[in-house]
Amino acid sequence: MIKGERVPIRVWANVQELESDALRQLKAVAALPWVAHHVAVMPDVHVGKGATVGSVIALRGAVAPAAVGVDIGCGMAAQKTNLAAKDLPDSLRQLRLAIEAAIPVGRGQHKGPVWTDEPELKSAGEALWERFSELDPSVQGLAFRAATQLGTLGGGNHFIELCLDTEQCVWLMLHSGSRLLGNALATRHMERAAKLSHNQALEDKDLAVFLVGTPQFAAYRRDLFWAQECAAMNRALMLARIQRVVQKA
Repeated sequence: MIKGERVPIRVWANVQELESDALRQLKAVAALPWVAHHVAVMPDVHVGKGATVGSVIALRGAVAPAAVGVDIGCGMAAQKTNLAAKDLPDSLRQLRLAIEAAIPVGRGQHKGPVWTDEPELKSAGEALWERFSELDPSVQGLAFRAATQLGTLGGGNHFIELCLDTEQCVWLMLHSGSRLLGNALATRHMERAAKLSHNQALEDKDLAVFLVGTPQFAAYRRDLFWAQECAAMNRALMLARIQRVVQKA
């Protein structure tokens, strides 16, 4: 437990190993006028933009885009297969190369939207993109690139794994988010929040918030929820493509 200005900071990690900049960010969050209960710190805590990555922050009557994060909807997906360890070849090199050919990584993207190739996901992908025009005007020029990044991994700590559980069953697992579009939306809303009058006294403008009941709050929630759906669709498309690769192998 670390004492904060308004609420305590509860740490599920080795305090001695906390980065000094991460601790500074945590104390800044614990001093926000809207913070409630306590700030929870997970074992993967490290410096982020405004708020630390690996922290859980409850605010009352407000939302801080930096606390939600710039990779909106980032998360995990896993699919248990009917394969066992004994079914796998001695070398997974060819399988890895085939997965890399099916799933662009880094800043890569597909040549066109790939949800059209997935009968079970096509209608959901079309419905999601029909609402793209409702998003913040600043991202409207990214429509094609965002569409072709659905079904791609990205970089950083994103990964695809072929895993074994304790019973030697084979799982497909991956970690990814909303790619360029989520980052662009988060950055735009953080910039907008930083200019609002109620945030001018904040020491770190990256922790600026939108207040409940305001047009800015409603606009952020609209874009936030869309980006979360986009991230979930991204993971579903990758799982579908990986399943076909493994079936073929």
